[in-house]
Amino acid sequence: MNRCCSLEIHGDDQERFLRMCKAIGNPIRFEILKFLLSHPSCITGDIVNHVPIAQATVSQHLKVLKESGWIQGESEGSSTCYCMSDAGVQWFKQTIGEIF
Repeated sequence: MNRCCSLEIHGDDQERFLRMCKAIGNPIRFEILKFLLSHPSCITGDIVNHVPIAQATVSQHLKVLKESGWIQGESEGSSTCYCMSDAGVQWFKQTIGEIF
């Protein structure tokens, strides 16, 4: 049997996986993830200082990363503190391991 025909990813899991892949397929979002890996728990302003784009655009990228499950954000007063989602990263690693 062809390996591709025996993949056990479909439905909601497949949609989630594709959303996560699409999110990190953007160079800016990938750079934000790299930054968060080495700078856990930072606010939007820290990320804005790292990437060469406007704050509003960074916020849009953070929204995509959060909605796809890569990161989580916690409000701290008027700021949001972002970090990697351990559960999201673990799920992605497990799923990609089952595919490949």
